[in-house]
Amino acid sequence: MFNTTMIWLIPASFIIALAWAPWFIGRLRQYKVGKQIRVDGPSSHAVKAGTPTMGGWIMVATTIGLTLLFLRDWKIALPLILSLLLFAVYGAVDDFANLRSQEGLGLRVRYKFLWHNAMALVIAAAMFFVSGTSAVAVPLLGQFEIGWWFIPLAMLTIFSTTSGVNEIDGLDGLAGGTTALAYAAFLVIAAINGQVQVAAFCAIVLGSILAFLWFNVHPARVFMGDTGSLALGAGLAAAALLTNWVLLLPVIGFVFVVELVSVIVQVAYFKATKGKRIFKMSPLHHHFELSGWPEVQIVQRFWIVAGLTAVIGIFLAVI
Repeated sequence: MFNTTMIWLIPASFIIALAWAPWFIGRLRQYKVGKQIRVDGPSSHAVKAGTPTMGGWIMVATTIGLTLLFLRDWKIALPLILSLLLFAVYGAVDDFANLRSQEGLGLRVRYKFLWHNAMALVIAAAMFFVSGTSAVAVPLLGQFEIGWWFIPLAMLTIFSTTSGVNEIDGLDGLAGGTTALAYAAFLVIAAINGQVQVAAFCAIVLGSILAFLWFNVHPARVFMGDTGSLALGAGLAAAALLTNWVLLLPVIGFVFVVELVSVIVQVAYFKATKGKRIFKMSPLHHHFELSGWPEVQIVQRFWIVAGLTAVIGIFLAVI
């Protein structure tokens, strides 16, 4: 069950991130690291142009620093730190590309596909060879060793989770709130299973996300950018894999799955029908936005769904 360290890591991470975030946001503003809004995005987002981006470093730096201090088992800490750092660095490069683009676009999709899979392979190998993780837990049935098959499963998990979290990052507080709930779920699952190191990591990330949300809820003073969304997605995938409950990730992260599937379906249908669309715009949160839902209402309802699926995931892990 929970121990004192796990409990206090949440407020500790929150306070530390909250303390240095204003300074960092000020530097982003000083150096004009402001978001370029995509020309094909909702017109209502034009007012957000210039809002400081790359705020994901607030969460990434805080988490890595506290992970280095409090996680004693390097076999567990290594893949968790790698997942955050590798994808944060790539996300930062993508954010810089966005800043230089008049259309608000980042790196080309083919580069993302190549590099995301390469980084996922490194993290998967670290979990398999260093952490010794090679099992998958199935609700009601127990754990099963899958050997080398763990590596492609881990790669697929990391790639799809980073993509899903990246897609949901489009409204103030949306990605932060939904990922916080997902990390909270795996914090509980890891703690119940006695996986103290993974639980501690989830607690640290959770605290840093809550601090980031202080500045990111509507109207946002800073965006996490791909720096944050890719790192949070990779860290969440790594935590799920290390708990062995990776099969619950699509349940706990249901909102990420729906957002990613909405993009895939929209693109496929658009190409198949030569220009027709299923949704007014994808990802799905933009469809609701163009349907007249207020931004805050969309975010709150996504939070509600994410909270419900987090509870369902925990239930499936303990039955």
